[in-house]
Amino acid sequence: MKVSYELKGSRLFLGLAGELDHHAAHQALVEVSEALDEHMPLHCVLDLSGLTFMDSSGIAVVLGTYRRLQSYGGELAVSGAPNHAAKILSMAGVDRIVPIAVGAGGL
Repeated sequence: MKVSYELKGSRLFLGLAGELDHHAAHQALVEVSEALDEHMPLHCVLDLSGLTFMDSSGIAVVLGTYRRLQSYGGELAVSGAPNHAAKILSMAGVDRIVPIAVGAGGL
């Protein structure tokens, strides 16, 4: 699992690449939280286009990112979600609180 980020103005783009499973989710959330704490963006885009696999552990990463942003008034959107990831997030109801764009994206 690789986490990357890029700040464009007041918007933080976070990219996740590789396999987001039980083993990678904790470290991904730690790295995402560090980037959020460093930049404290009001708008954040979590780009999932680089994921090759995501299980239900990805839900915790998305919701953890959402909660961290909400704690200081920030907003989250998910972009580039592969079909399998979008399906998992939708089945969990995450798409009701976080906008999720399916398909090509990228940092």
